[in-house]
Amino acid sequence: MSDFDNPFADPNASSPFADPSVQQAAGSGGGYNRQGALDDYNPFADGNQTRPANQGGVPAPRPAQSQPAVMHPSEDPPPYTQTGAQKVDTSELQKRQEELERKAAELQKKEQELKNAQKYSGSRENNWPPFPAFCPVGPCFFQDFNVDIPLEFQRIVKIAYYLWGFHVIVLILNVMGSLAYFITDSNGGATFGLSILWLLLFTPCSFLCWYRPLYKAFRSDSSFNFFVFFFIFFFQFCVYVVQCLGITDFTVGWINGLKTVGDDGGVGGFMLIIAFLFTLEAVFSMMLLVKVHRIYRSTGASFQKAQAEFASGVMKNETVRTAAADAAAGAARGAVSGGYGSESRY
Repeated sequence: MSDFDNPFADPNASSPFADPSVQQAAGSGGGYNRQGALDDYNPFADGNQTRPANQGGVPAPRPAQSQPAVMHPSEDPPPYTQTGAQKVDTSELQKRQEELERKAAELQKKEQELKNAQKYSGSRENNWPPFPAFCPVGPCFFQDFNVDIPLEFQRIVKIAYYLWGFHVIVLILNVMGSLAYFITDSNGGATFGLSILWLLLFTPCSFLCWYRPLYKAFRSDSSFNFFVFFFIFFFQFCVYVVQCLGITDFTVGWINGLKTVGDDGGVGGFMLIIAFLFTLEAVFSMMLLVKVHRIYRSTGASFQKAQAEFASGVMKNETVRTAAADAAAGAARGAVSGGYGSESRY
């Protein structure tokens, strides 16, 4: 093909076929040698060379020794520093592990205390109320939530204990508000007298009649104590409602407080605060009652179980058993003496 026939050819470039080495290779072997070289070519011989051995022509060049590619960075890497390195922070995991071990040790200690308390329940010393050492009256009850109450019920029992303490504080405030009401209005003498009675009566009775039954119910899973708590605490809730309303000068409730605000704003405001506290007591008491009832129903307790516990408890009481034995012996003696008397008449 001439330069004229190839429109893309460079006119200044020489023809590649004019190279002497190309012409020598083309004319020396001929077609027969080239065909023989192709027939003798084995791609799997001599290290899998890609070029066939040329028997009659120019010897095939030896392949160059392959070298691994090495990359030379244009810039030196930054110096190694502690902050630049990727570190695995195990301090948080170690803290969590220590916290879990501490909780496990506390739980084991509480379980051991509970076992010891159940084993030596008769030798436990009373610790409530926490009277000082110089007081002539000592503690009357033993109370320890961590020892007596199971872990899942400790929160609800503590809430009941705090509600009882809040009730005592409100009763003390009721005495102060009733005194202020009596000073402002001479008709408040009955309210002041009743406030002292409520403080002296409800403080121990509420502890003994509904808090301690609840404590013992969760301590020993007693259906009888649950029923005692439900009955008395519902009555206590009704008393809270009457006290917060202030009906018939029973306490300084909403009615007496609103009437006194017009005469004396300070005394009336204090009475309304006490009425609000009594209202909070009523609301919290209803919530506690519903919560305890749900827990009670989830334990599978029933009225028949409470009756069985009551009968078993009565029969275990030494005084009751002694009285029953004496009554039975007296009845037997009476029956025997009556029988002999009837025989003597005949």
